[in-house]
Amino acid sequence: MRYILTAIILLGMAVQPALAGDVEIVKVRASQNSPGVYSFSVTLKHGDTGWKHYADGWEVVGPDGMVLGVRTLYHPHVNEQPFTRSLSGVKIPGGVKEVRIRAHDKVHGTAAKTYSVKVPGR
Repeated sequence: MRYILTAIILLGMAVQPALAGDVEIVKVRASQNSPGVYSFSVTLKHGDTGWKHYADGWEVVGPDGMVLGVRTLYHPHVNEQPFTRSLSGVKIPGGVKEVRIRAHDKVHGTAAKTYSVKVPGR
């Protein structure tokens, strides 16, 4: 009986990271700082469980797939969900009217679903 209980506990610990799933991008706000330079505020939702499994960043990606900006998240937000973090100084090439935001977590990597946002003033 003791071995069965131990096995159940260990199985539960092994499955826990999988239950958090991909990072969800809830909302994005973009604003222009100066010609061609923008700030982004991104709200994420994720079932952070601690230091081994948490949403650890997001990127601003151009239509050609080029990464234009990276916001690294250095700690879990277990008790702060959803949460918003910003990135400024993102240079977006002229003619680009829309960018995508893609999020990342420490276990699943880059989330399958991205969030498209229009570049203000274009």
